[in-house]
Amino acid sequence: MDEILEQLNDSQREAVVYNEGPSLVIAGAGSGKTRVLTYKIAYLLKNGISPYNILALTFTNKAAREMKSRIARLVDEDTARRLWMGTFHSIFSRILRREADKFGYKSNFTIYDAQDSKNLIKSIIKELALDDKIYKPASVQARISQAKNAIITPEQYLSDRELIADDNNNRRERTGQIYSIYWNRCRAAGAMDFDDLLLYIYLLFKNNAEVLERYRNQFRFILVDEYQDTNSVQHEIVRQLAEEHHRVCVVGDDAQSIYSFRGANIGNILNFRKTFPETKLFKLERNYRSTKTIVNAANSLIKKNEEQIPKTIYSENAAGEKIKVISAYSDFEEGYNVAARIAEMRMLEKYDYKDFAILYRTNAQSRIFEESLRKINIPYRIYGGLSFYQRKEVKDVVAYMRMVVNPNDEEAFKRIINYPARGIGDTTVGKITAAATTHEVSLWTVISEPLKYNLPVNAGTAAKLKKFHDLISRFISGDETQNAYETGGAIIRETGMLTDLYNDKTPEGLSRVQNVEELLNSLYEFVSTRMEQGIAEIRLVDFLAEISLLTDQDTEKDEASSRVTMMTVHAAKGLEFKNVFVVGLEENLFPSERSRDSFREIEEERRLFYVAITRAEENVVLTYAKNRFRNGKSDSCHPSRFIGNIDPEYLNMPNNQWVENTPQINRTPQPQPRTEQYVNPRKITQIERSKNEVSRESIGNLSVGTIIIHERFGRGKVLALTGENENARASVEFESFGTRQLLLKFAKYEVVK
Repeated sequence: MDEILEQLNDSQREAVVYNEGPSLVIAGAGSGKTRVLTYKIAYLLKNGISPYNILALTFTNKAAREMKSRIARLVDEDTARRLWMGTFHSIFSRILRREADKFGYKSNFTIYDAQDSKNLIKSIIKELALDDKIYKPASVQARISQAKNAIITPEQYLSDRELIADDNNNRRERTGQIYSIYWNRCRAAGAMDFDDLLLYIYLLFKNNAEVLERYRNQFRFILVDEYQDTNSVQHEIVRQLAEEHHRVCVVGDDAQSIYSFRGANIGNILNFRKTFPETKLFKLERNYRSTKTIVNAANSLIKKNEEQIPKTIYSENAAGEKIKVISAYSDFEEGYNVAARIAEMRMLEKYDYKDFAILYRTNAQSRIFEESLRKINIPYRIYGGLSFYQRKEVKDVVAYMRMVVNPNDEEAFKRIINYPARGIGDTTVGKITAAATTHEVSLWTVISEPLKYNLPVNAGTAAKLKKFHDLISRFISGDETQNAYETGGAIIRETGMLTDLYNDKTPEGLSRVQNVEELLNSLYEFVSTRMEQGIAEIRLVDFLAEISLLTDQDTEKDEASSRVTMMTVHAAKGLEFKNVFVVGLEENLFPSERSRDSFREIEEERRLFYVAITRAEENVVLTYAKNRFRNGKSDSCHPSRFIGNIDPEYLNMPNNQWVENTPQINRTPQPQPRTEQYVNPRKITQIERSKNEVSRESIGNLSVGTIIIHERFGRGKVLALTGENENARASVEFESFGTRQLLLKFAKYEVVK
């Protein structure tokens, strides 16, 4: 017993040995939360408690496996194996199978995954002849999930005036009916979805006193990990099981409650002592992970939140460096700065690439950082998500682009023939493929002349194929006279895919919209940069050739290799890195635009920033851009309020104070799809450099030595001027990007002095 307790600090030891009643363990970042849970269970086992009588609930299978492995080393493997330890869903599905007859199921019920659930909801919407653009399956699925997590059955839903009024306001007044049909269809199929596993266990305990009593007697000690992430039904199940003996220990950190969009309720941990008034509170306040500076900075940030359990996290590690704040003129420069900083730190401090993480608020932000890292050969991986150009919605748009450049591309054809849905099913695609194979031609050739190739489809299907053919043909025709941005914008707009994505109001749907908009930004950046530099290759074929390097699947896949990690802050929770870059720290990005009018959501965004900072062991770098490309234009940005929430004594602020006083660029109108803002690519090809370009001291408002602010490259000094009229060029040395050649007729800049 002593060998177990000797390995704990005083706070950890106190939390481990107390088991007489309810306890709340507030475990600050890096304070050894998992250690307390595992040692507490080992302590109970060493004191003669049977593993059969211990219930330990986690949020991931990985966490459960890790704790079981540690417990096995502290006691023995057989004892650890017999523990009732696992995720909420895995533990309660075991109980539901045992007690299935109590609520009208058989023990062999199946479990629907998210896609199964969505497909069933989609079928019900179709059967009810409802508009699936209003009753978007993903949105209805999210609504039903929210109801179940709030312990609302279909019967209760249909009698709840507030829910009905809300559905009416959103023109989805039959959502309750869909929920009811979905519920009954699942029962008829002998199936449950993941939310049912929690709701049915709650209903089982509520409606069967004898069953509840049996499990209360079995689970004499209950432990719950990450309690700040529990939703209403999870909290109620814990209360049901612990209501009599009160031997329940919950561990978590209210400062890391960041999953409200999944139904997590921070009130569960904040109000735990109201549920169990005799609760004993333990605080694990020593951070073993980070430097003093990082811990103190994080403390000064999170103290701005009102809804919290007061605590003061401290570190006994070295003081460490101040948190560096880097201000970039544009998001383009931000990506370059981060990549350059990583290269510099690796060279000077001898860090491995795996010691670096780039954390962002939204997945769409990854694109610029991916490209910046690739340009200087820094290996990276996208954690918890796909590389930008591998995301479905991005690949869908790129598939259209591939068809425009090469209509015989079979894989692109198959990907987009029925996206967005246009009534061309797999059977029709099979017939097209068969005809193409028989006649040894492409699928595109077959639909171009269906009669010639004896395509066996009816008149309705033939009309749909013609409509698709005409759409692609129109893009092909436009591509002959347009640049990549114009053609790409037309594809995104005219195919209807953006409208389709906008109809999905879930967080995932919003992320997909942001990714498509970011792809449009990528096209704009590609074209405008090349035009400024007088490069004629700005067509769609040129863009595809460039990004093909970014989507190459031959890149290293060995997870053990040293690579920079890129991920959203949400995905980073629970991880740690020596050096962390938190990027995009601007108002309406981090904190997000959707949170700005809500006190509670701003507090959650601040907790999210706290999580980001506390992932770091040695160094934190915060970056923001003064201008960010959105929807094909550059918008001015303001630094995030969260930077100002950190005590300035822990920050190393930018020394390029010119950024703060930079005049706003008097921008020319931004190019939009199908406008005359961009010059015809054919005209660009006619631009020719004079073989005897004459150097000039000044051209227009520029002279050698003039300081300018460029829209993407930031501050720079004019080194040389050459040419005249449409061929006038400036050689400019930029502070972050080195020397660049600008074709002045397209360059977007402001003279500083």
